[in-house]
Amino acid sequence: MLRFFLSRLVSLALSLIAASIVIFLVLEVVPGDPAQFMLGMNTSPDAVEVLREQLGLNAPALQRYFTWAVGLLHGEFGTSYTYKVPVAELIGARLWVSLPLAIYALTLSTLIAFPVGILAAARRNSATDVTIMGATQLGVAIPNFWFAMLLVLAFSITLRWFSAGGFPGWDAGFFVGLKALTLPAIALALPQASILARVMRSSLLDTLNEDYIRSARAKGLTRRQTLWRHALRNALIPVLTIIGLQFSFLLAGAIIIENVFFLPGLGRLVFQGITQRDLIVVKSVVMLLVFAVILVTFIVDMTYALVDPRLRRQA
Repeated sequence: MLRFFLSRLVSLALSLIAASIVIFLVLEVVPGDPAQFMLGMNTSPDAVEVLREQLGLNAPALQRYFTWAVGLLHGEFGTSYTYKVPVAELIGARLWVSLPLAIYALTLSTLIAFPVGILAAARRNSATDVTIMGATQLGVAIPNFWFAMLLVLAFSITLRWFSAGGFPGWDAGFFVGLKALTLPAIALALPQASILARVMRSSLLDTLNEDYIRSARAKGLTRRQTLWRHALRNALIPVLTIIGLQFSFLLAGAIIIENVFFLPGLGRLVFQGITQRDLIVVKSVVMLLVFAVILVTFIVDMTYALVDPRLRRQA
C-alpha cells in the first residue's frame, strides 16, 4: 500500500508541474496587455511602460514563471492587478462559496443517483427501468443553465420560496447560506445525477453477470442478497471514478451557474479576471482548480486500492 501511495504521489507532483507550465504558457500567448487594459487605450506608452515595470511584466518569462511557481509553493499567489489586494484573499473569500456549492451539488447528485441506479438494475427491462432510463436521458440532455433559469422562474419569481440570486454570506447563518445555494446546487446536480445513475446501473448489471454472482445464486442466495452483499461493492469502482470527476467538474466548471445566480465564487472570479486581463488572478485560480482536480483523482486512486486489493498487488 505504501508503494502504491508513493507512486501516485509522484504522479500527482509531476502532473502539477506540467499543469503549471501549460497554464503559464497559455496565458502568456493570450493577446492583450494588462497594463494597457488597466490604463486605457489612449494612455501614453511611457505610462504603460511604468505600470508594466511596477507589475513585473517586463521581467523575462522564465523568471516570471519561477517567481509565480515558488510563490505558489509558499501559499503566496501575488497581488491582483485590478483589486490591489493579495490573490490569496480573493480566493479565500470565493472558495467558501464554490466549495460548499460543489459539495452540496455532489451530495444531492449521489443521494439521487445511487437508489435510482440500483433500482433500475434490480428491475432490469421492467417499466420502472425504462422510465428511469428515459428520465436520466432527459436529465443529461437538458443544459444546466437553462434548467437553472427554469428553477428561478418557478421557485423565485412564481412561488417566491428562494431568492433569484446572490449570496448573503455564511455570517447570516448556515441555513440562510445553504438556502441561497439550493437552487444552484439542484441545477448542477440534475445532469450529474443522471450520468451517475446510468453508470451505476450499467456497472451493477455487468457485475451481476459475473461467474461468482452465478455461483452465489446457485448456492441459494436471492437476487436481492447477491446484489447487496456481493455485486454492489464490486460495482463501485467505475462509480467512484465518475464521482471524483463530477466533484472536480462541479468545483471548476460551475462558472455559468455562478453567473446565472450572481454567486461570488471562483468561477465568477476567473470570468472577471479574464475580462479585466487580471492574469495573476486567472493563473492562480486555474492552478488551484487544477490542483483540486488532481488531488481528487489521487484520492479516488487511493479509494480504489481500498475497495479492490488487486490494484495494490499490481502496483
